[in-house]
Amino acid sequence: QVQLAESGGGLVQAGGSLRLSCAASGTISRMNTMGWFRQAPGKQRELVAVVTSGGMTNYADSVKGRFAISRDNARNTVYLQMNSLKPEDTAVYYCKMQSLGYTTWGQGTQVTVSS
Repeated sequence: QVQLAESGGGLVQAGGSLRLSCAASGTISRMNTMGWFRQAPGKQRELVAVVTSGGMTNYADSVKGRFAISRDNARNTVYLQMNSLKPEDTAVYYCKMQSLGYTTWGQGTQVTVSS
């Protein structure tokens, strides 16, 4: 069983930065994809950014050039550096790990960007 522990959310002014972290523990396949999704009130959960264990990345158009995803395979940890934050980035951010045979979500961390 895989568990994910997220940290790093909070309140920040528009234009500011935050860094989210997500550490995986348990029985983890070497080949996996980790990433971040977000859900704002009244909206569906959406992709923010993902990264494979081989380092391939994919970003939502709305965050390209502002957010950067990275991972430390030795620590089974994925990071999301968020710069130039906007009020519309306000949401609960969820970490996700996907591999053959399982998909695991974190509990979510709130990111609030004030104007």
